[in-house]
Amino acid sequence: MTAKTKPAAKPTPAPAAKAKKSTPASTTFSIHAPQASQVWVAGDFNAWQPDDLKARRFKDGTWRKSLTIKPGTYQYLFLVDGQWCPDPENPLRVANPFGSENSVITVA
Repeated sequence: MTAKTKPAAKPTPAPAAKAKKSTPASTTFSIHAPQASQVWVAGDFNAWQPDDLKARRFKDGTWRKSLTIKPGTYQYLFLVDGQWCPDPENPLRVANPFGSENSVITVA
């Protein structure tokens, strides 16, 4: 029995310039809330579901959560002890339908 060989593949022309793929970037959200007992982050990057994005408290009273997010512009809020609040260190905000404001971040 002889082994069959496949015919050589035809070379394909190089594709035209492709758009770069969006590489997710590490982004850290932080808020200074020394009296808080729990802090979460939520935004349109996670369908506004804070349950899986609990921040970690540091000794100085700052809470931080690092995420890997695809490039784009996103709205977000902190959930501090059950109260939604914008990022006090970020002046970029937009009105939301609840009569308050969401913070805005652009990930490059």
